[in-house]
Amino acid sequence: MRLFLALGAVFGGLSVAAGAFASHALKGKFSDRMLEVFETGTRYQMYHALALILVALLLSRATEGQSWLVASGTSMTLGVLLFSGSLYALSFTGIKILGAITPLGGVAFLVGWGCLAIASLKTGPSA
Repeated sequence: MRLFLALGAVFGGLSVAAGAFASHALKGKFSDRMLEVFETGTRYQMYHALALILVALLLSRATEGQSWLVASGTSMTLGVLLFSGSLYALSFTGIKILGAITPLGGVAFLVGWGCLAIASLKTGPSA
């Protein structure tokens, strides 16, 4: 639970920093398309930072279904690393093959959300 809370907080903070960096330091240095790619990475990172915090909070109260919540948090973490990470790398390097990694991160996000849905059906709050 603490790991997902910490990861959510770190990913959220880094997303804010990356967004600020993009709007101040990268404008004019990146093409509009690469800036858009970078910003997509930051946006999805923030969405999933918040989702990881939700997973952590649910884990702190769950009496059942914890394994589904752990699977959800793990998949979302992997998704941030693969999806957002590949978009950041693509925008900085221009190496288009890095874009082939992005869908793997997207699948990890989908798995994470699916596990969260299953956990919601199996998880009960603690007393």
